[in-house]
Amino acid sequence: MNDSFDVDRWRDDLESKRAEKDDFFADHPQSPIPPEERDSFDGLDYFEPNPTYRVTAIARVSDDPDVVLMDTTAGREMRYRRTATLEFDLSRADGDLEDGTFELGAYRQESPNEQPLFVPFRDKTTGQQSYQGGRYMELESEKALEDGDEIVVDFNLAYSPFCAYSNTFDCPLPPEENWLEVAIPAGERHEK
Repeated sequence: MNDSFDVDRWRDDLESKRAEKDDFFADHPQSPIPPEERDSFDGLDYFEPNPTYRVTAIARVSDDPDVVLMDTTAGREMRYRRTATLEFDLSRADGDLEDGTFELGAYRQESPNEQPLFVPFRDKTTGQQSYQGGRYMELESEKALEDGDEIVVDFNLAYSPFCAYSNTFDCPLPPEENWLEVAIPAGERHEK
């Protein structure tokens, strides 16, 4: 994190986004919460905000992105391009550095429209404290990402896909290259 990072403002922004998402899930016609369950919905469950899990990653960008076929929860395959590989270090809250550097693939569907980077992942909380199908992040860069650029990866913004709430959705599953061998207790929780 850089010196200009304002933790209090970050925490307030994060809590505001979470409240906005809870309102959407409770009331919006496109909510993934089945209509018959919305009256009893009292908000999503989250890990406590933790700036330790807001990291700066170095992007390795390919001029010719590899095709990655992701299995989905409905047994189909979705075609993505690995736009970048993000390398980052994690320091636990107790100050101990986790083992080495971690990597996550960042993807885009083949589309003429520029989309945020899609970063699906699994970690050691998957299937226990978070959704069994993994979680997602969407990352935006202020400019076209180039090899060696830095990009903020905030795991506090990790969320469960809509298929965690209803079988009517078909969601891509994180490819094995995005299975982290570490617990990321940040972002949305989902215990069943």
